[in-house]
Amino acid sequence: MTGNREHVARWQQELENQPAEQLLRWAASEFPGRIAFASSLGLEDQVLTDMIARGGLEIPVFTLDTGRLFPETYELIERTRARYGLQIRILFPDSRAVEEMVNRHGVNLFLDSIDLRKKCCHVRKIEPLKRALHGLETWVTGLRREQSITRHQVEIVAWDQQNGLLKMNPLAAWREDEVRAYIRAHSVPYNPLHDRGFPSIGCSSCTRSVPPGDDPRSGRWWWERPEHRECGLHLSVTSGNRPSEVSR
Repeated sequence: MTGNREHVARWQQELENQPAEQLLRWAASEFPGRIAFASSLGLEDQVLTDMIARGGLEIPVFTLDTGRLFPETYELIERTRARYGLQIRILFPDSRAVEEMVNRHGVNLFLDSIDLRKKCCHVRKIEPLKRALHGLETWVTGLRREQSITRHQVEIVAWDQQNGLLKMNPLAAWREDEVRAYIRAHSVPYNPLHDRGFPSIGCSSCTRSVPPGDDPRSGRWWWERPEHRECGLHLSVTSGNRPSEVSR
């Protein structure tokens, strides 16, 4: 799998201006049986799910259930399954690890320090993600450059050093208005919280609405500085030989 790293720079050049649908078709064809889409069920992720379903692409979809999601997010999982007939794989954190963490540090440990918040994210998100990516060569995400200051360098295709495989970000260059236009044009199901001032939706305990015009990620871990407002799902992404500061 690490041999794919050598081709990243060439793929970036060849794929940079390709439509998102074409990028997904390319990835499904290039890595059959060794690719998956990590959906957080946000607007971008719902766009990609729609593209995968419309194209009949063999790209399995999975999502991470931290145990603290909004009720609206759980309901959206079922609406998405029903709409597209997709089997969305749901991965949970290890119950013993959660139990040990909460008993030692408290239910809301993420409020006490950045280190404890990152520990919570590690147990509830990063460890399940590692299980989901095991044996894959490529994973797809809905990251966009416009989303926050921590994502300005997101590439269409990059080498994920943390997980040792390629990462495809077909919507990296999309603007928010393009995402919403696609949602409307194709009647894509989405989380109603987006209409209530939640541009970015994660755990209910760590997400709140934001005023119009504010940074879309400012409602996530709002008690921290902007450059810290990521959970670590997308650390150590490199584009060819050039390092990136993207995280999540």
